[in-house]
Parts: sequence; structure tokens; C-alpha cells
Amino acid sequence: MSLARVGYGVGRAYLSQVHPVFMLPPLAASAFGAILAGADRPALAAVHVLAMFSAVYTAHVKDGYVDFHVRGEDDDHPLTVRGCRLGLVGATAAFLASCLVLASNTTLLAVALTVPTWLVAYAHAPQLDTSPVGATLGYPLGIALAILGGFAVQTGGLAAVPLGFAAVFLALLAGIKVIDDAQDYAYDRSIGKRTVAVLLGPARAHDVAYGLMAVALLAVVGLAAVGTFPPTAVLAALAFAAVAAVARRAGPTLATMLLVRGSYVFLAVLIAAVRFEPLRSLG
Repeated sequence: MSLARVGYGVGRAYLSQVHPVFMLPPLAASAFGAILAGADRPALAAVHVLAMFSAVYTAHVKDGYVDFHVRGEDDDHPLTVRGCRLGLVGATAAFLASCLVLASNTTLLAVALTVPTWLVAYAHAPQLDTSPVGATLGYPLGIALAILGGFAVQTGGLAAVPLGFAAVFLALLAGIKVIDDAQDYAYDRSIGKRTVAVLLGPARAHDVAYGLMAVALLAVVGLAAVGTFPPTAVLAALAFAAVAAVARRAGPTLATMLLVRGSYVFLAVLIAAVRFEPLRSLG
């Protein structure tokens, strides 16, 4: 039996499941967690990044399998049923191997924060993506866990700073996910898929989304004010706020594109603020 459907080579079919727009944030979040801890164990940081890649790859393969082969929602998919199953086995094996390396070289807490990322990824479709909470929080929760796991792999424990950043990203990305889901409001409603937009209506979902993002940005400012975050973290909040102000006047598709890219800027500025702490050199 073939692994790829007609018109696709096997290598191309499996490579098609690597979606950089959605894969890079979890990998960057893992690296960010390591940077928060000082990144003194780069080899283990790389292993954790591999674990995050494997978890997200699992999510993409499973999501494509469910949407095309089970639900019939997608018009095309490069992998056959057998190809999807083999992809899931391979990604899961890579994830388990990464966890075994982590278990041998760091604490059980680090492993305990890593394992749920695969569980969330595997359960995204068809379990989590059919309810408002699951559809909204699955991806943001994975990012939050990636930050915490990346930190714990380095230190063996947790601290206020990574917990604060994990909470900020959970709220910020949940808001973006609500906007993203609003793109498919009409279709989701027609098939009974209960996203926040379907449950509350597009207008109220829009308000909820930007409310979550505002809470996240205000949290950054508040935590910087009390000294938990470096003062320059406020620049990340200001940069994202500028993007959100433009996105708020756009439709769901353009808004999602702007907000996702704005989140990249947000993370990049935070990494610079934490890694280099530019104001410290002026003190």
C-alpha cells in the first residue's frame, strides 16, 4: 500500500506536514524557556526543541488525517491513511525518544511538563477542536507548556518568571485563536462545530479575543513594574499593541495574519529583553 496519494512523492507528502507558521512558535517558546533559565545546557535545550517539533508534527498529521480521511472536510491531503498512521508512529517515536533522554538527564518535573504537549497535539482532532475551550486553548496551552518545559529542562524546577510568561502567552494566543476560528464561522456553524465565534457570535467573540490580548499585554506591563519581568519587556507589549490596533479594524483573515506575525515580534522583543537586558548596562 502506498504512503502518499497519487500526484505526491513520499518525501514531499511528509514534508508537507511541516507548517512553519504554526511550528516555529512552539520551537521558539521552548528556546525562550531555556533562555529564561540561562541556557546553560544547550544540548538538552535542543532535545526539548525536538520534542516540541515531534508533538506539533503529530498534531498536523493527525489533523490532516481527521479532516480529510475521517470528516471529509478537506479537498485534498498528500498522505494515504497508511501514510498518516506511519507518520504518527514516527513522530510519536521521536517524541518518546526525546522524553527518555530528558528523563535520564533532568528531573521528572521537566518530563511531566513535556509529555502533555504530545497529548494535546494528538487529541486536537477530533476531540479538542469541537468544543469552545478545546478549540481555543489547545495551541496556546502547548506554547505555555513549551516555555515551562524549556525552563525546567535547564533548571529542574520552575520560577515566577517562566510562569508569568506562560500565562501571558496563554491569554495572548487564546485571543488570536478566537480571531482565527472566526474565519470559519459560517462553515463551523453549518457542521455544528462549537468554536467561540459559533457559541457567542462573531461580534462578541471579537470582543472576547481582544479582551484576552489586552489582559496579556497589561500583565506584561504590571509584571515589569513589580520587577518580575525586565523593564524592556514593556516594549514587546507596545509593539504587539500597535499591531493589534491595526488588526482590530481588519476582517478575520487579515487580522489573523497580522496578529500571528505580531506574536512573532512580541516573542522576539521578549527574547531580546530577557537575554540582553539592555537597560542593565545603563545602570
